[in-house]
Amino acid sequence: MEKFGNFCVQRLEELILKRKFTDENVYEAFLKRMKLIFEEFDNIYVSFSGGKDSGLLLNLTLDYQKKHYPWKRIGVFHQDFEAQYTLTSEYVERTFERIKYEVEPYWVCLPMATRTALSSYQMYWYPWDDKKRELWVRDMPDKEYVINMEHNPVFTYRYRMHQEDLAKQFGRWYRMAHGRRKTVCLLGMRADESLQRYSGFLNKKNGYHDECWISRQFKDVWCASPLYDWSTNDVWHANYLFQYDYNHLYDLYYKAGLTVSQMRVASPFNDYSKDSLNLYRVIDPQIWVKLVGRVRGANFTSIYGKTKAMGYRNVSLPPGHTWKSYTMFLLDTLPTRLRNNYAKKFNSSIEFWHKTGGGLDEETIQELFEHGYKIRRNGISNYTLSKKSRIVFLENIPDHTDDIKSSKDIPSWKRMCYCILKNDHICRFMGFGMTREQQKRISIIKKKYESIEEMNYEV
Repeated sequence: MEKFGNFCVQRLEELILKRKFTDENVYEAFLKRMKLIFEEFDNIYVSFSGGKDSGLLLNLTLDYQKKHYPWKRIGVFHQDFEAQYTLTSEYVERTFERIKYEVEPYWVCLPMATRTALSSYQMYWYPWDDKKRELWVRDMPDKEYVINMEHNPVFTYRYRMHQEDLAKQFGRWYRMAHGRRKTVCLLGMRADESLQRYSGFLNKKNGYHDECWISRQFKDVWCASPLYDWSTNDVWHANYLFQYDYNHLYDLYYKAGLTVSQMRVASPFNDYSKDSLNLYRVIDPQIWVKLVGRVRGANFTSIYGKTKAMGYRNVSLPPGHTWKSYTMFLLDTLPTRLRNNYAKKFNSSIEFWHKTGGGLDEETIQELFEHGYKIRRNGISNYTLSKKSRIVFLENIPDHTDDIKSSKDIPSWKRMCYCILKNDHICRFMGFGMTREQQKRISIIKKKYESIEEMNYEV
């Protein structure tokens, strides 16, 4: 037990009180999934972020491989975002050094476009930007298995490509570099981490062998999440039972009083981490000093991350403004590129609610009618599991819907305003995902590279 800190022991004690493993448990289910993976796929690699889920997945996979398929060598892919806690870097290096002779290690430190939610002037920042070496948060790892601009065998990489594209294109390269055979990337994703991930697994279509936890990326390239139905308790229970090493950043998180949902090992500048950015000052002051100079808005967000200044909680409308006029005012203060980005999404949303309509609960629809909103039904929504009615607004989009109890799914200028105040460039707060243009671009890239794969050139 000596290697386990306070947090892991605490989670174990909670688990003992609430639940114990039985004959039919998530671990047994995981072993069955591993059997399917190793029987069906020729090339297997684990995506290792340095967090608790991917760390556990890596250890469990290696144990299974050694016991049942010792002749099969797996890969380990780590996508390094440069700005991270020292404890995370130490855990990643410790893990790679421990397993480097057992696996094919790939520690990727290439410039990539990574979304930032800290600034109204930057939509992306670029980890390991070769043009800003003097601003790097930490030194480039000096290991033989590190992939960077000086040593990059991944020919599917494009300079400063989006981080999601880099991860996907690594999978394509891995397949071609290993005989163009069926390849799978193992991810430590779990359904109970967010409703978005839960919905992703629940609504999965065309999974491999009808399995919701396996999805296709490219021709003969798949992603699998064999821990998808594990709980956080299951993760820490397994770490304790098998005495696995883990990222001791979680012990510091526990001492700092964070909830489980706040304990994230991710880029400090994205939508999900900016709330806790101020923790860097306390937990890792040396890294914090460099973070301030790396991305615009880091220091401001650390101070005001949970205040009205960052668009959180109750935003007060300035005197003399409606939410629409305030939104227009904020748009005028933005750089052209960002202003156009928001305007395009806002116009798309307005047109959608006027012509197509979104699915709403019957209770919400009734409230809208009772409060005098001019709406009409427009069939059944295909975007909801419970087949909710689509509602179209016949007049202008509401300025706000504070008089409606459940207003989270209803369009309003207030919601648009919140997107700007929170630097929500994607407009997730309004329900947006990738645009059609972005999806089309990814589709074109997939088709382009799949056709290239069929050509006879040396890898």
